Amino acid sequence: MSRFIKGEPRSQITLFPEAVDEYIEKDNPVRVIDVFVDDLDI
Repeated sequence: MSRFIKGEPRSQITLFPEAVDEYIEKDNPVRVIDVFVDDLDI
């Protein structure tokens, strides 16, 4: 039994990508909602 998760480099600098945008696929509907909300005059 191993005490560590295999396959992930233990020397990585960051845990998460630099931008949340990297998590969302290019054809995800949330991108339309994001553009809509950005265009609202609040």
